[in-house]
Amino acid sequence: MVAGMAEQPLKGRVALVAGATRGAGRQIAVQLGAAGATVYATGRSSRAGRSEMDRPETIEETAELVTAAGGEGVAVRVDHLVPDQVRDLVRRIDDAHGRLDILVNDIWGGDALTTWHEPVWRQPLDAGLRLLRLAVDTHLVTSHVALPLLIRNPGGLVVEMGDGTTEYNATNYRLSIFYDLAKTAVNRLAFAQARELEPHGCAAVALTPGWLRSEAMLEHFGVTEATWRDATATEPHFVISESPAFVGRAVAALAADPDRARWNGRSTSSGELAQVYGFTDLDGSRPDAWRYVVEVQDAGRPADATGYR
Repeated sequence: MVAGMAEQPLKGRVALVAGATRGAGRQIAVQLGAAGATVYATGRSSRAGRSEMDRPETIEETAELVTAAGGEGVAVRVDHLVPDQVRDLVRRIDDAHGRLDILVNDIWGGDALTTWHEPVWRQPLDAGLRLLRLAVDTHLVTSHVALPLLIRNPGGLVVEMGDGTTEYNATNYRLSIFYDLAKTAVNRLAFAQARELEPHGCAAVALTPGWLRSEAMLEHFGVTEATWRDATATEPHFVISESPAFVGRAVAALAADPDRARWNGRSTSSGELAQVYGFTDLDGSRPDAWRYVVEVQDAGRPADATGYR
């Protein structure tokens, strides 16, 4: 918690974290709950069945973690490509609370659909187009349906979750044309929505974590959150990685800022917001991953997080 911040600064606020099953989305929901919010955690992976990603994490687990953290977690199974399902969700939120204060668009689902290091003519087209639908169309559908409720009260916040700041993505190819387009588009969505929300006293921000220690990433390296540093033996630059709680705390701090409108239309990172708001990762550090990527990793320097966390 940021020094001087009320213990639960988001008490009474209502949040929708779309894509809260795992990774960043799960911990964004949890950290909003820790700050006192009621959090609707949505996704396609539930105890009733898995999504095409075929991973074990469920929205019910996320909602239980939100409640355990001090908030109120509500799990709702939603396919955000289906407008009627999103309409039912928003109607449920409206009926229960009459307001929506925070919308986090974190829907992704494209891990298994991404092909790296191949030109567009060698990419599997159906998989690439499906990736774009999951990564971009879902955000548009959700905003289209949810924003009329969010703008009912001034001060509402939309967070578009991506990978890479607008500045970084503008000059760096992300190793797959479909992935590159998806992550660039999400940042632009925040910029565009900011213009539309500003007259209503609401704001939209594009936010990226750094190298995220998601469940899948930890499995990839054969480590756990407790032993993650062991992965630096095979990938030295993993030293700059961060837990999902770090970006979750970034969203909670942003949402609790009375002057959050100063970020309207901007692209930022968990590392930058940590410097502004003073929160830390689970280990007490403040990793600044995107500065590290530019100044160390992309510059070809040896892995060393000194001065970056």
